[in-house]
Amino acid sequence: MGEERRMTTPSQTIVEAGTRTSAQTLAEAARKWPDATALLIDGTRLTWATLDAEARLWARGLVAAGVRPGAHVGILMPNCAEYVRLFYACGMIGATALTINARFKDDDLGYAIHHSDMDILFIGGQAREYTDFHAMLLRLYPELAGWTGAPLALADAPSLRRIYNLCDPRDHGWPDGDTLMAGAAGVPEDEVTRLRDATSPASHALMMYSSGTTAHPKACMLTHRTLGMIGAAFAERFHLAPGDSVMNPLPFFHMSSMLPMAACRASGAAQIATAHFEPGEALRLMEEERVTFGYLSFPTLVNQLINHPDFAGRDLSRLRYLHCVGPAETMQKYTRAFPGAQYINAYGLTEATGVPCYTDPEDPAEEALSVSGRPFDGITGKAVDPETLADMPPGERGEIWLSGWALFDGYYKDDEATARALVDGWLRTGDMGHVRADGRIVYDGRLKDMLKIGGENVAALEIETWLCSHPDIQIAQVIGVPDDHLFEVAAAYVELTPGAHITPGEIVDYCIGQIASYKIPRYVRIVDSWPMSTTKIQKFKLARDFTPAEKIDPKTRAKAG
Repeated sequence: MGEERRMTTPSQTIVEAGTRTSAQTLAEAARKWPDATALLIDGTRLTWATLDAEARLWARGLVAAGVRPGAHVGILMPNCAEYVRLFYACGMIGATALTINARFKDDDLGYAIHHSDMDILFIGGQAREYTDFHAMLLRLYPELAGWTGAPLALADAPSLRRIYNLCDPRDHGWPDGDTLMAGAAGVPEDEVTRLRDATSPASHALMMYSSGTTAHPKACMLTHRTLGMIGAAFAERFHLAPGDSVMNPLPFFHMSSMLPMAACRASGAAQIATAHFEPGEALRLMEEERVTFGYLSFPTLVNQLINHPDFAGRDLSRLRYLHCVGPAETMQKYTRAFPGAQYINAYGLTEATGVPCYTDPEDPAEEALSVSGRPFDGITGKAVDPETLADMPPGERGEIWLSGWALFDGYYKDDEATARALVDGWLRTGDMGHVRADGRIVYDGRLKDMLKIGGENVAALEIETWLCSHPDIQIAQVIGVPDDHLFEVAAAYVELTPGAHITPGEIVDYCIGQIASYKIPRYVRIVDSWPMSTTKIQKFKLARDFTPAEKIDPKTRAKAG
């Protein structure tokens, strides 16, 4: 491994960012750029000064509700201004924001609430026509029927004391935003200041559930220090400053939004977000807000933009960078569609505080088509033989390992999984690839039995377990195959029980409404034999030669049903 990789050190700006919490950095942004836009989401525009003031009010409400430093505050909402206020409010009082995947179905949600020792849960009714979180909780905890706010004592969620239902026009009698604000009036301003300044950068800012090779996701703990440093590093690499704006329609429960939010906080740039991506509206905003960074990440979003009838007529000349991850051929198409913007590739995972590796704007533009990127200064990558754990020479394929300041703080209540992931100061990513002599990383697929669907890590075991619950299926094996929209989708090979008759479409129907939509297999093949070693099915020998004609669209089948 080259010495250049070993010797990179973070700049003073990045180091100093690690000495402040997210709330302290927000307060600094409010002092530096009080009238600049911090967040624009679905018509709500918040300046840095306004966001800081409103988050302080929400923090007072949390204190009145009994939230104390170290508490776990669950957030289960679509993207909205309330989400951002609540995230910062948690940081102001030393609580950990548990950002829950809004795509979770009942089983994953129930697991997360119980496993995380969640104290308080905030749900949002803004997107009830798509996902009704109130109804989900009633299914999980029938004893909530008729609940009006008394302290909870749920057998399956013993730590959960209260639920707040925000922005839901239906009156369920549960505590809501008005309830929280009424309590805030009784908490003095200086109490929030005291708690904010007493919170350590080493404390946990975020807890995020990331799927692993087990059926249930694992909770990654991320500190204020690493979140602040990675935000500053991003802003530094891409020269973000007040007047810049980042179009980022990705969900707030994902690091693909939390990282750009941290970069905007560090630089005074504006973050433009939305609860539901609509390409025509996104193009309007990109023109009117003079967007300089399109942080779109996935082909499914970029394709919607360039195929929209308004695309050719919009002035996107201010766009300097376009971030997306996908096949080189697809990215070449995007560079032609956005000739004034530089394409940015990347590599990352939640356990490394999101994305610690991006292509460098100073590198030749064409290199981004084949190279995932250069780690931020102070972060090192290497490739390791996954069996012998010997370091691989530069350019030779192995498991990607990372070290440096961006590593997560471990998995909550899972010391064994943490010990497997963090080895002698290195993070075992479970990803395959190689590291060049100049330190740049080239990603080349997953080592673990995992899929990367639309930016979400999905355990093949989770899908296989559900498929095998069907009485007509006795064996299911799931692999990932490339996809133009979601980067990768699930393909299922299934062996039926003797005498059973079921079609691939009916197998997909069995998944609809029962597992998250992005996890539903798009391809299904029924087989009666398997490629075997002595005792195990050899997944790597399963054919990946799927054709467009075989693809099954769950949305089309759901509508037809």
